[in-house]
This record gives sequence, C-alpha cells and structure tokens, in this order.
Amino acid sequence: MIFYFSCTGNTRWAAEMLATELREELVDMAHDSRYSYHLEEDERIGFCFPVHGWRPPVLVRRFIDKLVIENADGHFCWALCTAGDDIGQSMEYLNDDLKRKGLQAQSLFSLIMPESYVGLPFMDVDKPEKEMAKKETAKRMLESFIPLIRERKTGITDTYKGHWPRINSYILGEAFVKWIITDKPFRVTDDCISCGTCAEVCPTDDIIGGRGQRPAWKHTDQCLSCFACYHHCPTRAIRYGNRTEHKGQYYYK
Repeated sequence: MIFYFSCTGNTRWAAEMLATELREELVDMAHDSRYSYHLEEDERIGFCFPVHGWRPPVLVRRFIDKLVIENADGHFCWALCTAGDDIGQSMEYLNDDLKRKGLQAQSLFSLIMPESYVGLPFMDVDKPEKEMAKKETAKRMLESFIPLIRERKTGITDTYKGHWPRINSYILGEAFVKWIITDKPFRVTDDCISCGTCAEVCPTDDIIGGRGQRPAWKHTDQCLSCFACYHHCPTRAIRYGNRTEHKGQYYYK
C-alpha cells in the first residue's frame, strides 16, 4: 500500500510508477477519509509526498496523525519525497510522526523534480531545459529505487538534504508554516473564464467555484500554498498578490 499526496503532479507520477512496478494499492491522502487500513500478508507500506518548506506538507502530517494500520508489525515501510532542490530534515519529521503511530520508514529516498513553488519573490519555475533534465534524472533514479523497495532493503538513505538542513527545516520551515502558508493573497483577474479548473485541482477543496463560477478562496486553514490552482489556470488569471507577476507555470505532464 502506497499512501501518496501530490499537488502539481510530480509526486503522483512517482507514486503511480512505483504502484505499477510494485503492484501496490495507491491511497490518495488528500481524498481518502478511511484512515484505518488492513494490510495483505506480503504488502509493503510506502509514503510519497512533496516537500513544503523543508517539511512534509501539513496535510500529510494531519493524515498520519489519524492513520491506523491494524497489522503493521513486520511489514516493510519506506518513504520517498519530491522537491525542487534539497529536502532538509523532511524525513526526520516524517519518522517522528510515524513513530507516534508505531511505524518507521526503514529506507528513505528523494527525487529532485521541476520547481513549482512561486510564492516568494526570488522563486520561479525552472526553464524548459532544466525541467526536462530534472525529469530525466528523476526517472533514472526512481528506476534504481524500485528494486530496493521490491526487495525490502532496509537502512538505505538516498536523499539530498542540502547544506543547512536543520536551519531550513526547523527555522525557515517554522516560518513557512506560520506565516507563508495562506490563501489570502490569491485573487483572479478579468482574464478568468470561469472554467472551474482551479477548484477541481485544489487538493484541499479550498476554492469555492466550478464551471460558470468565478472562484473564491475559503480563507480557512486548509490551503497549502501549493499553487496547483495557479499552475493549472489556462488563462493565467490567478495571482498571488504581486509575487507571481511574470512568473511561469508548471505541472507534471
């Protein structure tokens, strides 16, 4: 069983490839509300998620807090995360959360994927050449991870933490969660065609709207600032204050 969460498609691509090769069931953490699961005798436990602010997304952490796996003992557990660059202490956060549920990811993997976070002035999507190179490298790396997971190899850590993992995760990550994750700056311009795409792709159902409706954000604590709405907008009508002016769009195709 692979528990996964994806916003702009990078992690979904990886999770779907892993599920196909390993013949595992996929569970979307954003849309599955069972929280209680029973494993088959030979089933593995996998977690796939994007990195948000050098941590697992808030949604993933909330899901794990509610998670119950009735017969987890003896089942191999692994985790893979995707990021535009380094992951900081994301896996340490994950294993701390899993420990409270009697679980531990025994092998850890990360993939550098095309950048999708555009919420800060100095951050933008990758140029097409870099996007393609990241995808090609990630595919090769993922193919090398598959036999390790299939054979239940433990003690493997193939991740890129970066140069300042503790500072990024514990200090900048805390600021990210407290002050940067918010839907308040989102707005739409007159280029909006009321197609409903943004509401459809929002992984947390934070957008009021649909075909024929002009979108409005709910201003609750559900938004992850993942920018799925922004990246999928066909007319580039979504703005995040003035921080997304003249920036690109990206989602995995």
